[in-house]
Amino acid sequence: MADNSKTEDTASDSLEAAKNASNKKEKLADQVMQNPQVLAALQERLDNTSVTPSSYIETFPKAVIRRIDALKKLQVKCAHIEAKFYEEVHDLERKYAALYQPLFDKRREFINGEAEPTDAESEWHSENEDEEKLAGDLKNAVVIDEKAEDTNVKGIPDFWFTIFRNVDMLSELVQEYDEPILKHLQDIKVKFSEPGQPMSFSLEFHFGPNDYFSNSVLTKTYKMKSEPDKTDPFSFEGPEIVDCEGCTIDWKKGKNVTVKTIKKKQKHKGRGTVRTITKQVPNDSFFNFFSPIKVSGDGESLDEDSEFTLAADFEIGHFFRERIVPRAVLYFTGEAIEDDDNFEEDEEGEEEELEGEEEGEEEEDAETDPKKESSQPAECKQQ
Repeated sequence: MADNSKTEDTASDSLEAAKNASNKKEKLADQVMQNPQVLAALQERLDNTSVTPSSYIETFPKAVIRRIDALKKLQVKCAHIEAKFYEEVHDLERKYAALYQPLFDKRREFINGEAEPTDAESEWHSENEDEEKLAGDLKNAVVIDEKAEDTNVKGIPDFWFTIFRNVDMLSELVQEYDEPILKHLQDIKVKFSEPGQPMSFSLEFHFGPNDYFSNSVLTKTYKMKSEPDKTDPFSFEGPEIVDCEGCTIDWKKGKNVTVKTIKKKQKHKGRGTVRTITKQVPNDSFFNFFSPIKVSGDGESLDEDSEFTLAADFEIGHFFRERIVPRAVLYFTGEAIEDDDNFEEDEEGEEEELEGEEEGEEEEDAETDPKKESSQPAECKQQ
């Protein structure tokens, strides 16, 4: 009996000790969790261990993962079909470019004073027609010899140069010494690559006779690719510009604005004599546009500055093709620029209005309850 009693006492003591130890752990845990530094560390650890889609998929059975791999293979086939679709779109662009061209040819004639529009061709009903009529009546009341003045104006003076000046993307490239040259610019054309040829488009800048270079046409060709990357096929989102080539400008003597001559003094190490030499160094100019950075063909990557410059070049080429050439008159008058600016302002206005509504809701809650986008012309030698 005595042994049984001792055993029961020992078990009771062990149970009591376990309870005390458990209570101490709970109190210690409570004290630790009340420490703000400990809580912050735990929260950071929880944030860094968020579940990613890939880790979620890895939990699937092998049979499910096998089916997902099959879906990826189907997706690659879809990307190749999409590439063929864009190739046909390029064929359509070529077809419709031929339909646009007669209109662009007539535009060139009106701009350069090669032809005069008829009354029917120049009839245009403006939204501000009443205001314009009033302004016209006031003008007619002033006695001036308009006929003599009209005969001195040929075409539309400085048409393309004005577009360069109006569009920020282009005006940033133009230096003061470029301006007299751009005033000789008579036309800009877009030419698409021929059927069966690699996808590309060329920009042709047609110049009148001038004192700066002998070329009548300066050309820039943008090479495009419309096929999924073998190493990353899921990144395909349509045709992309992958390279561009300019042309050689035949500058007349002393007229090359893409270089400048500087004088530099050199001291002879042995004799100590000093001589002055002259050398040519690159100069900022819009006409550097025709001497682009060459994409390396040996797989070497460009430095960050070169990549940025090349990306900007591609953007400008796309802008000429998609916006400037098709809508030239609207960039000349500024209407296209105003449309773009108004669109951006509308977006900002909506955002500000929404923010105001959210702030109002927060204030109301606080009151009621106390408690987030070809073939080269002969006049331009390809580089």
